[in-house]
Amino acid sequence: MELIEKIESKRAQIGVIGLGYVGLPLVMEFCKKGFSVTGFDVDSQKVEMLKQGKSYIKHIDSSKISQCGPLFSPTTEFNKLPDMDCIIICVPTPLDNHREPDMTYVFDTTKTIAQYLRKGQLIALESTTYPGTTDVDMRLILEQTGLKAGKDFYLAYSPEREDPGNKDFSTSSINKVVGGYTEKCLAVAKALYDQIVVKTVPVSSTKVAEATKLLENIYRGVNIALVNELKMLFDRMDIDVWEVINAAKTKPFGFQAFYPGPGLGGHCIPIDPFYLTWKAREYDFPTRFIELAGEINTQMPYYIVEKAGLILNRYGKSLNGSKILVLGMAYKKDVDDQRESPSLKIVELLKERGADVLYNDPHVPVCKGHRHYPGIDMRSVELTKDILNNSDMALLLTDHSAYDYAFIERHSKCIVDTRDAFRKNKINSEKIIRA
Repeated sequence: MELIEKIESKRAQIGVIGLGYVGLPLVMEFCKKGFSVTGFDVDSQKVEMLKQGKSYIKHIDSSKISQCGPLFSPTTEFNKLPDMDCIIICVPTPLDNHREPDMTYVFDTTKTIAQYLRKGQLIALESTTYPGTTDVDMRLILEQTGLKAGKDFYLAYSPEREDPGNKDFSTSSINKVVGGYTEKCLAVAKALYDQIVVKTVPVSSTKVAEATKLLENIYRGVNIALVNELKMLFDRMDIDVWEVINAAKTKPFGFQAFYPGPGLGGHCIPIDPFYLTWKAREYDFPTRFIELAGEINTQMPYYIVEKAGLILNRYGKSLNGSKILVLGMAYKKDVDDQRESPSLKIVELLKERGADVLYNDPHVPVCKGHRHYPGIDMRSVELTKDILNNSDMALLLTDHSAYDYAFIERHSKCIVDTRDAFRKNKINSEKIIRA
């Protein structure tokens, strides 16, 4: 096929829509392999930074953007889509206020592509979604042009597997699942991704590929819910859940360690399972296991705030009027990603209960603009002796490597550790309460 030949000879023009945590690493991998890539985004500020060779994502160094050189052209001008041979969609798929899929970004992007669709193009979706999005919903939008998927253009789904900040794996070193609407669609999509990843894993349909991504994140979400529930139970039983997990993982088979925390964060695990529970209603099938796990994980910020209040009571204080220093606003260690971070919910709950809340995060200098938390508009404070000493409680929510845990312990009155970070750093003290 002509498009496969263009891909294999690196003459194919690549378009990536959405230059965030998924799209930007994808751009860099294609540029590394010698492809010309046009990056499309509606955020003009991001596009201007990228044109200057600057990264706006902390764990992606600006030097990597600069290395793309003239092969990378970021733009807000979607009228350049007809020039693209392969168009990859990497836009958000959040939940709405009723915890149902918000497909606005995917469908609006598909409608934009439809305006410029021409014969011979490949359209591939990477955003996590429910089975049927690609071969039903997107296909119907694209085929309103009169062009037919599998005949006039190619349609595929290949789920992203990004893990921001993970130094052991990169986009190119992670196996990539690929599903096509037809066998020809799969062949073209596989040829494209074969250029940049260590191994492609072809599956029989786009629905299988979509379901694969959901299974990966549901598996993690359910197991995290299990250890979170056990943490709350073992707390009442005066049993250290982290010691239990560390003992259990010495078994060389049949056990994989998952760890509790203050709640789920990131754009995948707190959101993706609900895409399947929503779709399951169409088939009159209750996904009770998934929904129960979601309930447990969603309740963890409430548990942490309640625990903080109980601990303050030991010091003759209440949450109302207490000074709480939150350590970590990012959803995971060593990144600046605040999407769905449990810290946001915890800060909101603390403020609702009358606490005076400050935060420190070496990766998040400013925390604002979150659509579910419009009332949060804060700046990271410097982590000084006075700040620590003047706080009634230091509440560790994200275990960043940059933290000087000995310094924090030395100058804090009371520490609530939701990540077992102090013990991992060989610091034990009566000031530290694990939660």
